[in-house]
Amino acid sequence: MKLVTLHIPEQYVEGLERLVENNLYPNRSDAIRIAIRDLLKRELWG
Repeated sequence: MKLVTLHIPEQYVEGLERLVENNLYPNRSDAIRIAIRDLLKRELWG
């Protein structure tokens, strides 16, 4: 895997942390990876 650094709004970080706290994802990185995967599936790989 490659490391990607990005700046996102604080409310996105808070939302990611809520997803992790609610045990929907094991950590923020996995939540972001899954969100990107789903976007690529929908937009490119349909």
